[in-house]
Amino acid sequence: VGMSFAINEGEAYYVPVPADKDEAQKVVEEFREVLTDEHSLKIGQNIKYDYLVMQNYGVELGGPMFDTMVAHYLLQPELSHGMDYLAEVYLKYDTIKIESLIGARGRGQKNMRDLEPAAICDYACEDADVTLRLRHILEKELVTAGAEHLFYEIEMPLVRVLAYMERNGARISTDTLQETSRYFTERLLQIEDDIYGLAGFTFNIASPKQVGEVLFERLKIVDKAKKTKSGQYSTSEEVLEGLRTKHPIVEKILDHRGLKKLLSTYVDALPALVNPATGKIHTSFNQTVTATGRLSSSNPNLQNIPIRNDDGKEIRRAFIPEPGCEFFSADYSQIELRIMAHLSGDENLIEAFRSGEDIHAATAAKIYHVPLEEVTREQRSRAKTANFGIIYGISVFGLAERMNVSRAEAKELIENYFATYSGVKRYMDESILVAREKGYIETIYGRKRFLPDINSRNAVVRSFSERNAINAPLQGSAADIIKVAMTNIFRRISAEGLQSKMVLQVHDELVFDVVASEVEQICNIVTAEMENVLKLSIPLLAECGKGNNWLEAH
Repeated sequence: VGMSFAINEGEAYYVPVPADKDEAQKVVEEFREVLTDEHSLKIGQNIKYDYLVMQNYGVELGGPMFDTMVAHYLLQPELSHGMDYLAEVYLKYDTIKIESLIGARGRGQKNMRDLEPAAICDYACEDADVTLRLRHILEKELVTAGAEHLFYEIEMPLVRVLAYMERNGARISTDTLQETSRYFTERLLQIEDDIYGLAGFTFNIASPKQVGEVLFERLKIVDKAKKTKSGQYSTSEEVLEGLRTKHPIVEKILDHRGLKKLLSTYVDALPALVNPATGKIHTSFNQTVTATGRLSSSNPNLQNIPIRNDDGKEIRRAFIPEPGCEFFSADYSQIELRIMAHLSGDENLIEAFRSGEDIHAATAAKIYHVPLEEVTREQRSRAKTANFGIIYGISVFGLAERMNVSRAEAKELIENYFATYSGVKRYMDESILVAREKGYIETIYGRKRFLPDINSRNAVVRSFSERNAINAPLQGSAADIIKVAMTNIFRRISAEGLQSKMVLQVHDELVFDVVASEVEQICNIVTAEMENVLKLSIPLLAECGKGNNWLEAH
């Protein structure tokens, strides 16, 4: 509907933009010089959105940027970062009062198209002025919090990278998804028949109430079943996972839920998200959602595509490169374990990584006291579970549940683990002590995770904060490392004039649409930038692959 600007506090301007794109382009051209100026600062609330809109009109925002939403996210990652909230907290704005003042002209309308022009002008000018005022305050708070480096060197450069990735999008094969949908649906029907056979009658598998009655009243798979506050049997995924070995019907129900979720969330939903103008999916990468610093994504949520089983991996087969290109994937290998080795300084863990050994086999050899070459597949599997569970403060009960072993065996495994990696145990204890003293914990780059409940008298609440005190520096440092790598790779690709594009980021993995003639060059750039982004006491390792779809590349 228009553009609003503020240069001085208390003074703002609104420029209406016609609905016709050609006419709108003429208005935008009037501002091209100032918008593309490499020397002027551009301030915005969620400025990536404005960046993308300007790109639709052929305008590349130039110069440094300041995003008030991202700035507040660094200061208070777990709070709201919306403009109304920030205006109320920092500027003491009474949003209800503001709405009553402008309300006569319709600020309360949900649809901007229903507003009178004067109301739109008031609304837009107020937002521009508020954004400018917030910048002046948040800029000082970033300095006080010691978060300037994170903001100016990591988060703000990343805005351009994410905007580029969102605009470029990723191709998907709707034919592949239709094929997968048919396959999953057939399997779903077969699983339903198996469930009915095991139960002895048909019932609504999608009804938690009926599932509970079947499991706990009809089949009586346990003596004392958990119930919800409403008195209904609890059949959450967590509960059913704990009952998986009690009766074969439980595993079938879990399989049914998993397949149904994949179908509704991805297989049948992804085609509807394809942009008709580009033929691609344009996911939104969010910088201000997770408390740990990790990126999240929405429409679709790529981070939640399951990859631990073949059904989840099947979704990745539908993501395909541009014609004449290949998919190239680079994934940090065990980055959080490597960060743990660095932060803890544990000699055994560091040595295992430096020697290039299979870290899970090496862990198994040490905690089971057997030669490396004699480690069994089961021992390695349990050591892997221990490696990723124990460093996140998993309890004896939790490890026993996850590994399907007795609590005594889980307790012994944890004790052997800490005897082997005493530095890890020391680091975990010290992290909790630091969090109790400071009220927060930091990543390698200084990103803070505030833990107000670390000294709570409630044991459950306190233990949750203690686990966060241990894992926040690991997850947060991994998040910061891949963000810096993304920006460095983007700059290299641009500087070297390559046609290949970075299209997806999921956890510790980057995916590229690579022109066939540039595969070797991209491989060298990506590997070098990911592995040399930060010098740790042990090397970072990026594992790479290529293929005709995301699954093949990974």
